[in-house]
Amino acid sequence: MDLPAVGRLVRAFLLACWCVWSGAALAASIQLRDVEVGRSEESVVLGFQAEFVLPKAVEDALLRGVPLHFAAEATTYRPRWYWRDERIARATRTWRLAYQPLTRRYRVTFGSLNQHYESLSEALAAVRSVSRWRIADIGQFDPGERYYIEVRYRLDTSQLPRPLQIGIEGQADWDLSAESTVIVQDLQ
Repeated sequence: MDLPAVGRLVRAFLLACWCVWSGAALAASIQLRDVEVGRSEESVVLGFQAEFVLPKAVEDALLRGVPLHFAAEATTYRPRWYWRDERIARATRTWRLAYQPLTRRYRVTFGSLNQHYESLSEALAAVRSVSRWRIADIGQFDPGERYYIEVRYRLDTSQLPRPLQIGIEGQADWDLSAESTVIVQDLQ
């Protein structure tokens, strides 16, 4: 084999490796879209859309009966120049997604509410969308002050069965998370 042919072969191999790596990295990510903060009568509300595709390993675990837990956290801060930023409020929300093999249906549990879905895409649509989520009381905000809200959405692997938690450590497929920061002013 001549030297230019070896060079082309090495470049093709590196390109294939990069494509596989970048495809895996894109498959295991969440994008938060349409993050909006608003006000209701007595509270501050948050809404967003989480866009993601379940990696094959996560979907296989779900289909084998392992429930998945998705968690959203919203923490509101007031910036301070003289010390760490003051935490005003913190709210969390958790969804449980499970597959029921006998009925071949998906079940999404949110608090004490349960909903059944025929397909995985319908169940994921219920888990991805957050609207009018009450994250703080309006009385906690001072007029004219500036605040910021850190939003985090993730697959909560701490809720998985213990043997599976040990087996997935360090695997990128199971590291699904996203963060966003929203600056808020004049909620009063």
